[in-house]
Amino acid sequence: QVQLVESRGGLVQPGGSLRLSCAASGFTLDGYTVGWFRQAPGKEREGVSCISSSDSSTYVFDSVKGRFTIARDNAKNTVYLQMNSLKPEDTAVYYCAADRRYNGPYCDYGMMYWGKGTPVTVSS
Repeated sequence: QVQLVESRGGLVQPGGSLRLSCAASGFTLDGYTVGWFRQAPGKEREGVSCISSSDSSTYVFDSVKGRFTIARDNAKNTVYLQMNSLKPEDTAVYYCAADRRYNGPYCDYGMMYWGKGTPVTVSS
């Protein structure tokens, strides 16, 4: 069964850090572009960061630029999202997605496989 599973999120204080992981089962992430997305309460889903399948080049959306980093470990069949300097406005459900049709560090809502999401709350 093809699955993407995000690691557990949780409650983080403002200014804190959290690393999310996205593990694939039933298929190999090598060869897939992977993206992280998030959806805050009452808001539309938005892109966070993408990593390409070919050269692991990355793209980070403006809202998290300089604070979030995406990386992949194909040996572990996992992609990570390192989130630093977290702000209350980063509170959202975070999703990972993967698709082998995409080239370069580009990702969007049309990606083939999606995880179920993990909630992250940034609050004191």
